[in-house]
Amino acid sequence: MSGRPVAVAVGFIEESDGSLLVAAGDPNAGWARNLEADPGCRVTVGDRSWDAVAEPLDGREAARAVTGLILRYGTPAERLGRGPAFRLHPAGDGEVESGHESGV
Repeated sequence: MSGRPVAVAVGFIEESDGSLLVAAGDPNAGWARNLEADPGCRVTVGDRSWDAVAEPLDGREAARAVTGLILRYGTPAERLGRGPAFRLHPAGDGEVESGHESGV
């Protein structure tokens, strides 16, 4: 973990409460390790950006996230889910900004 902001593209499942489910295909994925060390992050989806907090998932919730990602993206099951899974909750007031800024 460098402590510097980085931008990565990850597949996600959007939940009805506004949170996003994400999962790493490798237990040593840098972005996932960073979220384990510091759960604060910046999310950008299209032209919307917001601050979020990552909640680690385990057991059934992690399996549900991986299954949903496989169904959405066709990701090979033998790779996805070997790393950690997270629910990204909007931080603070959950305010979503529109614009053209990049995020993590």
